[in-house]
Amino acid sequence: MGYGRRLYRAKLYYLFLLPTLAILLIFGFFPPLSALYHAFTNWNGATAEWVGLQNFEYMLEDSFLLDSIWNMLFLLVVGLICGNVMSLIGAALVFNLKHARLSGFFRYMFILPMVVPGVVVLLLWKSLMDPLTGLFNTVLASFGLPHDYGWLGDPSMALSSIVLIGFPWVAGLGFLIYLAGFQSISQEVIEAAEVEGAVGVRRFFRIDLPLITGQIKLMVVLGIIGGLQGFGVQLVLTKGGPGSATAVPGWLMYEQAFSYSNFGYASMIGFVIFIVILAITFINMKFIKADQ
Repeated sequence: MGYGRRLYRAKLYYLFLLPTLAILLIFGFFPPLSALYHAFTNWNGATAEWVGLQNFEYMLEDSFLLDSIWNMLFLLVVGLICGNVMSLIGAALVFNLKHARLSGFFRYMFILPMVVPGVVVLLLWKSLMDPLTGLFNTVLASFGLPHDYGWLGDPSMALSSIVLIGFPWVAGLGFLIYLAGFQSISQEVIEAAEVEGAVGVRRFFRIDLPLITGQIKLMVVLGIIGGLQGFGVQLVLTKGGPGSATAVPGWLMYEQAFSYSNFGYASMIGFVIFIVILAITFINMKFIKADQ
């Protein structure tokens, strides 16, 4: 009787999980499988005609996509360097503050921007870079400097202007992860390093930095994945322009799907991005196992 009751309860628990499982299958597994199939079709959202590797061949010949890949690589490399270095420095400075209240204040200040919607932040930067009324050109004009910069509207400056967005590039998530890494360092190790004369910058490079390599690897992988699939800045600010000056593969995928109803080609771009991200994740897992 007791076993039967336990079996009944177990079945009941699984029954309660069915709605969650159904939602996961519908919204988590069906879309990528559907995209995989439609990547090999000419699909306009209504009818799908099987075309094999035609979308992939067209992708290899698409000069606009090639430009977007170079733009993405530039933004990815610069973003990884600026974002990780500045977040690491910010976390190290806060961690080494001796005054508890001051340390807590700066923690809140670095984390506070995380609660601001990303679209709001982008629109604020857009207003700052407005060529007519923006703060940047106004400040330059007040110092008697050239102030006719187009910023996001100038093909030669648009990509660099996107890099400027987010200055000083201290990401809230990166700051928290690096700060947690510093706090996980044993106090005995820090005291022993100070006895040996390893203090300040010397301790940072010889003791602290080697002990948080796991956090650094995590942030690099997350940054690469986000850089490969992200197109929020293009969607809100530039629409990939002027021309193809700020276009990235993610934006091209979105534009092909929802501006031209070329869902088959968009699915192929998304499928290739997915394969690249999957390969990076697999390699990262292998490195983590090797380190362990």
